[in-house]
Amino acid sequence: MSYQALYRVWRPQTFADIIGQEHVTKTLQNALLQQKISHAYLFSGPRGTGKTTAAKVLAKTVNCLKAPVSEPCNECEICKGIADGSVTDVIEIDAASNNSVEEIRDIREKVKYAPARAKYKVYIIDEVHMLSQGAFNALLKTLEEPPNHVIFILATTEPHKIPLTIVSRCQRFDFKRILPNMIAERLRHILETEGIGYEEEALRVIARSAGGGLRDALSLLDQAISYSGGKLTVEDALTVTGSVSQQALFDLARAIRQRDAGQALGAVHVMLFQGKEPARIVEECIQFYRDLLLYKTSPRLSEYFERITMSDDLDRLAGEAEEEEIYQIVEELSRFQQEMKWSGQPSVLLEVCVVKLCQIPEKANAGEFLEKISYLEDKIARLEAELQEIKEKGAAAPSEAEEGAKNGSWKKPGNGLTRKPNGSKVPLGKIESILANATKQQLTFFKNHWEAVLKKVKNKSCAALLNDAEPVAASKDKCIIKFKYDLHCEMVMSNGEYINEINFALTSVSGSPVEMVGIPENQWKAVRRSYIENHIYGHRETPNEEKDPLIEEAKKLVGEDLLEIID
Repeated sequence: MSYQALYRVWRPQTFADIIGQEHVTKTLQNALLQQKISHAYLFSGPRGTGKTTAAKVLAKTVNCLKAPVSEPCNECEICKGIADGSVTDVIEIDAASNNSVEEIRDIREKVKYAPARAKYKVYIIDEVHMLSQGAFNALLKTLEEPPNHVIFILATTEPHKIPLTIVSRCQRFDFKRILPNMIAERLRHILETEGIGYEEEALRVIARSAGGGLRDALSLLDQAISYSGGKLTVEDALTVTGSVSQQALFDLARAIRQRDAGQALGAVHVMLFQGKEPARIVEECIQFYRDLLLYKTSPRLSEYFERITMSDDLDRLAGEAEEEEIYQIVEELSRFQQEMKWSGQPSVLLEVCVVKLCQIPEKANAGEFLEKISYLEDKIARLEAELQEIKEKGAAAPSEAEEGAKNGSWKKPGNGLTRKPNGSKVPLGKIESILANATKQQLTFFKNHWEAVLKKVKNKSCAALLNDAEPVAASKDKCIIKFKYDLHCEMVMSNGEYINEINFALTSVSGSPVEMVGIPENQWKAVRRSYIENHIYGHRETPNEEKDPLIEEAKKLVGEDLLEIID
């Protein structure tokens, strides 16, 4: 078979070619120059990071005819023989398939004999953690006191499974994952040497998908080149790796940030239509938000990005997103990722996850929600106390309308029961002035166009506070807005930015300058009743005019303070 895979063709032949493991290669090179060669080494780390390659280079270097050197010459017969496998003094053993006691005992018997051609007999045992306990025991004595002409190099991806008695007899070197930018640089060198065209972003897609392993990256590159048939493009890399494009992730993240569930689901459906697995989409999203958090925390960490690259979209999104929001999103994605493993319909879970992410309250609204809970709990406690008082002393009217209209609080004479005044201060004089000039036509206009007013309010927090509000009276240049909760009214009326935002929205819809005045629902009832009695029905209180018998009878039946007169 004439064709060889890229990872075999481009396997490093010197320590200098091993990328991302300088802490290992430099130590080994110094030891080789100083002839401080250990009898046993343990190379551990993720797959495809260069453990077996480093072991072969080390075997060549110690046996090179030009030794002591820091690099093998790759020209002498020993270096060439080890490279092509013709030198039998370098023995590679796969512990996954040769893990019995008999194989290790056979090694123990053979180490006694001197090497045939090379200076050292080198045993490279790959995936050594797969050896049985008996095999480890058989290896232990030989590993502790081997002959001077024998070197053991153990390689593993799971060092925690190796007995400590073995580990303590070796010089241990931990190989680390290779950074995506280093992998991309290596892929660039290979493609340019091979004379294959490529797009820069395609290299980054493959490098990120490799998970820190150069061998995996070369396998993916080999596959992508075969798929492309010519120039390697981003779409080819995305198709081969099953990755999600950065733009698709930005579209989804932007929709989640804007709390637009429809747009977010649309972005997800596009990815599913392209054949992306739901679990892979969630994994890519987690990595995306991880990178976003790194960028928001410190833009200098861009070299550690696994899923995104620097762009204007990244700047904008990082500026808008709060760190607390990113934490919540990552937690939700991680939870759904675990649930998908046991689900028969992962795509449905993905849709549910996206909708839930769009419903995460913004930071300001979360604080407001807690304040609202506290306010409602206090209000319920006061109502329960009043209800108990009413049960004990009868259903007498709790207050005078005029007093309630003046200060927003109620007091029952003679029994000491007092309601605490509300937090927001209502400009009664201004409201009465608006009511004096209010018209039904203006109020109807704002009620009919209230949805349009809400759409004009761009501040999300301000718009949320207006969800339970509505116009209740309006003149040509003023509009009274009633808030369901006193807390909401206070938050709006104490914030100049919110007031300007609402005034602008009212003005835009009406076509002429309009100023808003907010009032809580509980105070509005009292203020309105007081205004009606004083300004509309007040003339009937004179002795010269006859009182309305219907109103008088209603007052007798339910009490004057519980009666609301509608014109």
